[in-house]
Amino acid sequence: MATINENFLKLQAGYLFPEVSRRARAYQEENPGAKIISLGIGDVTQPLPPVIIEAMKKAVDDMASADTFHGYGPEQGYDFLIDAIIENDYNSRGVDLDRSEVFVSDGAKCDTSNILDIFGLDNVVAITDPSYPVYVDSNVIAGRTGEANEKGQFEKIVYMPCTAENDFIPELPSSPVDIIYLCFPNNPTGAVATKEVLSKWIEFARERKAVILFDAAYEAFITKPDIPHSIYEVDGAKDVAIEFRSFSKTAGFTGVRCAFAVVPKQLKAAGPDGKSVGVNPLWSRRHSTKFNGASYVSQAGAAAVYTPEGKKQTRRIIDIYMSNANLIRGSLAKLGYEVYGGVNAPYIWLKTLDGMSSWNFFDRVLQNANIVGTPGAGFGPAGQGYFRLTAFATEANVKEAMERFSGV
Repeated sequence: MATINENFLKLQAGYLFPEVSRRARAYQEENPGAKIISLGIGDVTQPLPPVIIEAMKKAVDDMASADTFHGYGPEQGYDFLIDAIIENDYNSRGVDLDRSEVFVSDGAKCDTSNILDIFGLDNVVAITDPSYPVYVDSNVIAGRTGEANEKGQFEKIVYMPCTAENDFIPELPSSPVDIIYLCFPNNPTGAVATKEVLSKWIEFARERKAVILFDAAYEAFITKPDIPHSIYEVDGAKDVAIEFRSFSKTAGFTGVRCAFAVVPKQLKAAGPDGKSVGVNPLWSRRHSTKFNGASYVSQAGAAAVYTPEGKKQTRRIIDIYMSNANLIRGSLAKLGYEVYGGVNAPYIWLKTLDGMSSWNFFDRVLQNANIVGTPGAGFGPAGQGYFRLTAFATEANVKEAMERFSGV
């Protein structure tokens, strides 16, 4: 009889967001007349910008002619997109990259999980708490975590609590770690990291020869000019960090799928004999072996993001979401909630009422206001007593939701 990967049995309950959807559907079925407003799962609501639609239509037309048809593309991504990424996202911020350091994919979520394939199971992993669930779950599946305790924390993971007391910025681990997950702007708390903060982490990683997995999926939502959009804006980062980006929230690609990872050629890790090994060629090998490349149509759409009109149109959409975030933040503060985030990120992180548990507060908000949010405990034990709302909604729905919140 075939056997299964026993590590799947260690996963805690179901994945967070399907569970949120399941509970919302169950409530809707029991209350068919309820008008539920979702501010829970971070899925975009604005349609794709016209310039992206036109680029994708042209790409589809290319597929209809033998002269312009595209079959398998380069696994790493088409040069026309990689060049646009380097010029606009990095050169414009004083960062030089080679084409071979950029890997186009179908999602940052996939990349932050798949990158683990090239690292040994004996690496000690440090993860912020709370954090995007895939960081923990993918390490559990890989077999790097051991068993979970009664709090849901895994014995071999080093958890880095992020609380109001430390401004949701993790402290440097006091124990040895090899792989460090950082996400800024942060999902779920909305916190951001200054160059000074990132410099400390880079120096820490250099001293311990650790690797930082830096999730920058929400960098387009940064509003403050002194906050870095890329970890590579800080000296020394190329020696220790892999960066992940996505078009999902920046340009509404949640249903189109396109993202990229940056793996600097100077980044090294230890081989079995202790000698330094380049990480870039290993990721290239993994990428080519298990991935056939993002579609030509989606990459053509992604490249349109970097055109002058593409920048204007995507900026207008981001401004809509950030206006929503400002409204949510301000409305909840007036109601007496402790509110965080929503300034440089599309997420608002709030304390639950009366010390309620996150899931109990979820039920209360759903039942009393017909609003779906995301329980903070689903992002880790340190998220208990918190609740996340997303700005990815229409302006009308956000306004109505805030009016309803007064009845929670």
